[in-house]
Amino acid sequence: MKLADLFKAQLEREAAVSRRVLERVPEGRQDWKPHEKSMPLGYLATLVATMPSWHGFTVTQDSLDLNPPGGGGYKPPTWNTRAELLQLHEGAVAQARDALQKASDEHLLRPWRLLVAGRLVQESPRYLVIGDTFTHLAHHRGQLSVYLRLNGAPVPSIYGPSADERSFG
Repeated sequence: MKLADLFKAQLEREAAVSRRVLERVPEGRQDWKPHEKSMPLGYLATLVATMPSWHGFTVTQDSLDLNPPGGGGYKPPTWNTRAELLQLHEGAVAQARDALQKASDEHLLRPWRLLVAGRLVQESPRYLVIGDTFTHLAHHRGQLSVYLRLNGAPVPSIYGPSADERSFG
């Protein structure tokens, strides 16, 4: 079995879980945050929705500069409705699916670099970056589930039952 096949299967599982969480995000609360140091709900929901696209650029680009010299860094997409948020998620998952479909094991063993303002922050084989991105997604999705609870929205089952759903998803 190819590494990409393992990642595609994990992508489908994680995308379904993320979709269940994103379906509960309250509309009109994008600026809400539980603490002054916390990120706003809208930004966090966007992060969870679009993080699968990170797999796409990890496969298709040799590096990413989060703050490239001269400007022009990443600008998160905006959304106003839950339907738009879910469309962002579906697009990100499709981008990841497409990139992984074309990835060979040899390519996934090659290094990928994360830069900030032209400075190297991390260099790892692509397959490790992809694996770490799934963990990073689970972390932010967990944060988002707390935001849901604090906003009175029902929390879906994620990896097991929640107080609102007794099923395993």
